[in-house]
Order: sequence, then structure tokens, then C-alpha cells
Amino acid sequence: QVQLVESGGGLVQPGGSLRLSCRASGFTFSPSTMSWYRQGPGKERELVAEITRTGGTTNYADSVKGRFTISRDNDNVKNTVYLQMNNLKPEDTALYYCNARIPMPRNPNVLGSYWGQGTQVTVSS
Repeated sequence: QVQLVESGGGLVQPGGSLRLSCRASGFTFSPSTMSWYRQGPGKERELVAEITRTGGTTNYADSVKGRFTISRDNDNVKNTVYLQMNNLKPEDTALYYCNARIPMPRNPNVLGSYWGQGTQVTVSS
């Protein structure tokens, strides 16, 4: 059973930093793209950053470019994706979700989409 477990959220002052982690386990085939999304109060969920399996390609929302960095560690048992968030702003306040696209056990050509439970990030003085 695939599980995504996030950690690292919290309360931080503007200009501060946080590092989010998301560990994926229970998969048969290694996850493909892993991503961070967020949903702020009264807003729709939006893509923050994503990274391919080997880490060779990353993509960021314009609002976080230059401040956030996504990275990834892979092994046979678990894959962990990180989001280093620097120079945080009040508008970064949101529930942050990890997403992993993982090949299905019986048909690895099909990617399933799995979500973590979310971790709250609050930026406030």
C-alpha cells in the first residue's frame, strides 16, 4: 500500500525558512514525478514545484522561483522529496501537499496519482 508522509511544516516569521519532507513508501515501481502543491485560505490548490525521477528536471511556480528549492532522494524502499523554502512571505501560508505519480503494479505504463495528508505552513509575525 502506497503511503506518502509529510513533515516539516510550522509557524515561521516573514523572511524565515522551513524545509518540508515527504516520504513515499509501499510502491512496487519507483515514483515518477514528485510534486508539492499548496492550498491557501479561500484559494484553489496550486502546483508549487515538481521534480522528475532522476532529479534532472525541476519546475517551479513563478511565485516561488528563487526562494524555494525541490530535491529528491531515491532508494529501492522509499523515495523522499524535499522542499526548502527560504525568504518566506505571508502569502506562502497554506496547507502543503505532496503528490507522487507512481507506475501501477499490474500495468507500469499507467501512472497512479497519490497524495499525502498535508502539512500546514503559516508565515506570520
